[in-house]
Amino acid sequence: MQQDRTLLFEETPIPKAVATLAVPTILSSLVMVLYNLADTYFVGMLNDPIQNAAVTLAAPVMLAFNAVNNLFGVGSSSRALGRRDYDTVAKSSTFGFWCAILSGLAFSLLCTLFKGPLLGLLGADATTRTATEAYMFWTVTCGAAPAILNVVMAYMVRSEGSAMHASIGTMSGCFLNIILDPIFIFGLDLGISGAAIATLLSQCVSASILASFFLRGQSEIRVSIRCVSTAPKIYLTIFKSGMPSFFRQGMASVSAMALNFNAGVYGDAAVAAMAIVTKVFNFLLSAVIGFGQGMQPVVGYNYGAKELGRVRQAVSFSLKFCTVILTVAAAAGAVFAPQIVQFFRNDPAVVAVGTQAFRFQCISLPLAAVLVFANMLFQSLGKSWRASLLALCRQGMFFIPLVYLLPMHFGLLGLEVTQMCSDLIAFLVSAAFLLHYFRREFDRV
Repeated sequence: MQQDRTLLFEETPIPKAVATLAVPTILSSLVMVLYNLADTYFVGMLNDPIQNAAVTLAAPVMLAFNAVNNLFGVGSSSRALGRRDYDTVAKSSTFGFWCAILSGLAFSLLCTLFKGPLLGLLGADATTRTATEAYMFWTVTCGAAPAILNVVMAYMVRSEGSAMHASIGTMSGCFLNIILDPIFIFGLDLGISGAAIATLLSQCVSASILASFFLRGQSEIRVSIRCVSTAPKIYLTIFKSGMPSFFRQGMASVSAMALNFNAGVYGDAAVAAMAIVTKVFNFLLSAVIGFGQGMQPVVGYNYGAKELGRVRQAVSFSLKFCTVILTVAAAAGAVFAPQIVQFFRNDPAVVAVGTQAFRFQCISLPLAAVLVFANMLFQSLGKSWRASLLALCRQGMFFIPLVYLLPMHFGLLGLEVTQMCSDLIAFLVSAAFLLHYFRREFDRV
């Protein structure tokens, strides 16, 4: 396996190396989004606005999971592998594994103890509280630990070049969720609780498949209680590497709550429409993020091995390829926006708001590659403060003020253009950082 990994990272042409890791990783990323999209689709078939709202209101908590699992999943394994520092890899992976379990249990405990304030913060009222609470019991109280551990282990497996094994684990869970959703929701007449139980079981299956990869000795990464380190350097390295992803996903959670709150002013149709648009674009962005996660091991390994030319090639190829794909997707999305929104909710008011918001976001969609890869590049290189700043830009520093300010001046239109405006500003910042760093570090290569 070590010989294969060396061949992939050090000798394989960059487009092929990135694609080898990116294709299964893209599938895996799309699959993770499908977990939530499946619930949205099947619960939507109930034609019950209360249960539909519950899935939307719970979404920020699910995004908070992503913040935690990215914090511990990203780590510094790739750069350590590039240096052939297998002791550090073992210690980092073990720390991430146990932190995933502990943070999942902490999530469950905190959400149980502070259930009332949390539901209020999410925007649940007397009408939607019961349904939201039922959905969160299975997906959060019971499901936090397997959901977080699932993604952390996928990162570990992917970091050593075994992207296909990671994809098998996550994709198995997704397909199971799609199968179980209609059985539990309609066949067993469990409604939204059925969707939540299906998600929980699917996450447990995914985590079990990924865990078996380590238990059967198919990974060179050791996860053992004997590898627990007391050296602060290990912890600091992991937090530095993972913090940008934590900020990116954490801000996505806060932004989702802010969006739900401000959309609520314009009625249930606006809330539903913006939720659909956000989820569809998260689905598209997950493909770009998946491509970036396929790029990161190549970048991290070669940076650790001081092969800066291959680092530059990997970033350049990824940017060009994904920008072309996103441009095509944006054009198609603008044309078929009504049909896409209608697929999830056949309500004229929802379709009207969703179509306009969808088309505005299509304008900025081709810029997403720069937004994502600039952040991931600095993260892979260990440039923590740059990566963290860029992670905060799109969904934090720009989106949150704009989602309050623009509707104040332009009403519903302001809400619909918020993400587009945030992306345009974040693109300018990300592009400036990327160009500056390339000129300073890589132009001499």
